[in-house]
Amino acid sequence: MPETVDLYPMDENGHGTHCAGIIGAEGGNNEGIAGVNWKVQIMPLKFMDANGSGTTKDAIEAINYVIYRKQHGVNVRIISASWGSTQKSQALEDVIREAYKAGILFVAASGNSSVDTDQSPHYPSSYNVANIISVAATDATDQLTSFSNYGRKTVHIAAPGKDILSTWLENGFKEASGTSMATPVVAGVAALVLAKDPHLTVDELRKHLLNSVDKLQSLKGKTVTGGRINAARAVGAE
Repeated sequence: MPETVDLYPMDENGHGTHCAGIIGAEGGNNEGIAGVNWKVQIMPLKFMDANGSGTTKDAIEAINYVIYRKQHGVNVRIISASWGSTQKSQALEDVIREAYKAGILFVAASGNSSVDTDQSPHYPSSYNVANIISVAATDATDQLTSFSNYGRKTVHIAAPGKDILSTWLENGFKEASGTSMATPVVAGVAALVLAKDPHLTVDELRKHLLNSVDKLQSLKGKTVTGGRINAARAVGAE
């Protein structure tokens, strides 16, 4: 088992709690918000401190831990990665490729610098690995947010990421904005799809998500699909 993974990964920053709530906050209980999935299992992995700082080495250890658990019987299918930087790492790219070989989808935030990642890459979302889905952020009017990165070749899909209410520390709730918030929406929809068809391969799952978007004029030429995630379409409800 990887040795440096924190086996008591309680969030000290709030960012991870917010993202987790978007994926899986319980619904139907008249409390706070409902996540994309009302019943879901989340494996929390912590490699950043209370200030939101972490190292590539520790990120690699966290991904290695997911792969290890998958190889030892835990049915982990999706990594939701709401983090990144402009620093390229061959070792990080390699471990994401190992996750692909293990059948794990890697959903990654495209970044919040308002740049074209075709020209100015953001990692890990810009690695050319077959299991990666890079996610941009849209607002309540289906426009690309002013902060979101974009890329006709390197950002695949968009999802709501502005003024998103979700869970926070100390049983609280808070609005936050970023491609970090859009990423767990896509990861959550991927989990819904797998709940309906658990036998999909990672390639089939990725293709299905990218093919079930709503095409938007605001995203034309800004993402690979030119579209925003549509959960109902992805699970065949429309």
